[in-house]
Amino acid sequence: MKTIVIAAGYATRLGELTKNFPKPLLEIGKSTILGRMLDDIDTIPDIDEHIIITNHRFFPIFENWKKQLHYSKPVTIIDDGTESNETRLGAVRDLIFALEKLGIDDDILVVAADNILDFSFRGFVEEFRKRGTSMIMCHHEPEIYKLQRTGVIEVDEDMRVLQMQEKPQVPVSHWAVPPFYIYRRDDLDLIRHAIEHGCGSDAPGNLAHYMVDASVLHAWPMPAGRFDIGSLDTYEEAKQRYAI
Repeated sequence: MKTIVIAAGYATRLGELTKNFPKPLLEIGKSTILGRMLDDIDTIPDIDEHIIITNHRFFPIFENWKKQLHYSKPVTIIDDGTESNETRLGAVRDLIFALEKLGIDDDILVVAADNILDFSFRGFVEEFRKRGTSMIMCHHEPEIYKLQRTGVIEVDEDMRVLQMQEKPQVPVSHWAVPPFYIYRRDDLDLIRHAIEHGCGSDAPGNLAHYMVDASVLHAWPMPAGRFDIGSLDTYEEAKQRYAI
């Protein structure tokens, strides 16, 4: 299984802080946002490589960061060639770009690089091995206004995903979907051709929505919380919360 980190965005909501520096490499305590995530993922036996896709502007910064790493699995940095928010490929196109460039033919753990998790990805991977289907994470969100800003799924009693909504006005459930997915090797061809069959290209949730209809997906409820860093205020809060 390969880790694929989607890190090619420009984080315009963080202003000058990320104008010339990638958000995933912002410091949190003694590490970085992405470093904290990979510290966990690197310990999972199934994972044999970490692939990070970024943009042309930030590629040299990631390459320099890579020189300081001491993970047990190799790290590969990919440059998607874009240089501005206006010309960005979008998360789905970036994922497809990585699949094609590296000729990936393996199960993939796909993660967004701007979250801090209070739990390990190990349980997610173990559930994938038991299920044998592609997987998405979910968490119970009681607030309707928050559900209206994210992906929402309906599941059956076995946690098979029946449908997924994107930013629904009337959510079908309280199961919200964070940007963490496992796609099995047998589903990669569906991903490669997703955009030409109508899948949106901007957000990783666009692909999950498409895959719910194209394949069989199960959901794994998060066992603890996560912290999404989407603004200067949330970054400052994260630095305080995860100072160690």
